[in-house]
Amino acid sequence: QLQASGGGLAATGGSLRLSCGASGGARIFSSAVMGWYRQAPGKEREFVAEIRWGVGSTYYADSVKGRFTISKVSAENTVHLQMNSLKPEDTAVYYCTRGRQIRSPDYWGQGTLVTVSS
Repeated sequence: QLQASGGGLAATGGSLRLSCGASGGARIFSSAVMGWYRQAPGKEREFVAEIRWGVGSTYYADSVKGRFTISKVSAENTVHLQMNSLKPEDTAVYYCTRGRQIRSPDYWGQGTLVTVSS
């Protein structure tokens, strides 16, 4: 199971940092792709960012590029999403994901709510 944390309320222009790890500190294998997706009220779930665990390659949605940074701490088997310059349109439930290929998650965490006030 994937456990996400760090959501909350932020003002426009503010920052939040999301974290995600496997329950029980389970190891994330180098072949994994860890990521973040989000779903805003009344909208479909969308891709936000992903990272290839082994090589560290990162991928971002155009809407967050330059504002969000995905990173990993291999020793802790955790992935983070640093969100800066937040906008009201970033308001959504953010889901941590794990898969074997880019843009193809196999597992989803429970989600953490991010609310950006205007």
